[in-house]
Amino acid sequence: MKFKFIHIPLLLAMLMISFISIAQQANVNLDYNPQKDTEGLIPFSAPLNSPEVHDDHTVTFRIKAPEAKEVNIKDGTILTALGRGREPLSLVKGEDGIWSITVGPFKPNMYAYHFNVDGVQICDPSNTIAAFTAMPPYSQLIVHGDGPAYYDAKNVPHGNVTRHIYHSDVTNGEREMYVYTPPGYDSSKKYPVLYLVGGSGELPSNWIYDGRANLILDNLLAEGKAEPMIIAIPNNQVIHRNHPKHVELTFDVFEKELRNHVVPLIDESYSTIKSPKGRALSGLSMGGRHTMFCGFKSLDLFANFGVLSAGDVNAETSIAYFLNDPEVNDKVDYLFIGQGSEEAKGFMGSRCIALSEALNNHNIKHEYYVGGHGGHDWSTWRHLLYSRFLPNLWQNQ
Repeated sequence: MKFKFIHIPLLLAMLMISFISIAQQANVNLDYNPQKDTEGLIPFSAPLNSPEVHDDHTVTFRIKAPEAKEVNIKDGTILTALGRGREPLSLVKGEDGIWSITVGPFKPNMYAYHFNVDGVQICDPSNTIAAFTAMPPYSQLIVHGDGPAYYDAKNVPHGNVTRHIYHSDVTNGEREMYVYTPPGYDSSKKYPVLYLVGGSGELPSNWIYDGRANLILDNLLAEGKAEPMIIAIPNNQVIHRNHPKHVELTFDVFEKELRNHVVPLIDESYSTIKSPKGRALSGLSMGGRHTMFCGFKSLDLFANFGVLSAGDVNAETSIAYFLNDPEVNDKVDYLFIGQGSEEAKGFMGSRCIALSEALNNHNIKHEYYVGGHGGHDWSTWRHLLYSRFLPNLWQNQ
């Protein structure tokens, strides 16, 4: 009987190759193509593969529901991407009880969706990539391109993200804030701080996991397209979003939270530029309105602003204190207003346009930008952050 000996380095190399060949949703690396099926394996503890992203950018959705009468996808940004508006995608049931549909192609991006099974909205039970928010969670579809996108983890220097827990006398409880420090953060230097907030139903973590703000800035810094900065992401949910007086109460409460807790915590914990010129306030949707109605009243704290997918059709009266300040152009270094090309066509877009027009009427310097292929969603907010806001921030220092 003959034995065949394998050289140890060769054996190790073979084992490494087997580990490097990652399957769908393995969640081993921060892959740019996590939903491409490479080994024919299903996600751990899932009944099947869904979604499966093909290299032609079409996508197959599947769900095992043998007793269901109807399954569709009737909400989420994938419908907008397909140009369907509110027209649902109806899945077809196979003899094995598996419902499926293949649609697309999609532009490479990240999308949100739910399944609707006999009238009940659920996440995709086979998709390990989901968002947790201040709303019921949703599944995420990641359509890959030929390589990592501007919002993906690349082999570049990375900053750190720290979760701070602190007590708030304003909301009478324990609260959280995420803080990004850039690669090579040096406490002997002074850094500007961007205070970045979310929209209705968003949590601070959503700017990290959905918005990819830390990875976007990592990549911009590696490309030499942005200034090193700290990003503080506080929780701007300060009143129950369904409270009947939410709009009436939220702005004063959040401004107090910023002044009493958020800004002091950052200035005490990090090496910051402690002046308005070293601070920026920006937010998406509801956070954009917080930027307007809290930030524009707080020029003693902030001199830079980013209003993303927000505004006010009554801006001439609602921010008259800002518009009629004769020194506003001296107090504000950078004011950015941006929205997606799809949302610009509807009511959401009209709010941004009205804000920009009011600023123009009062000769207030600002940048107004419409771009990307998204609507009122994370596709737009990632694009605005990468393409315009972060590269142009702190350029007037």
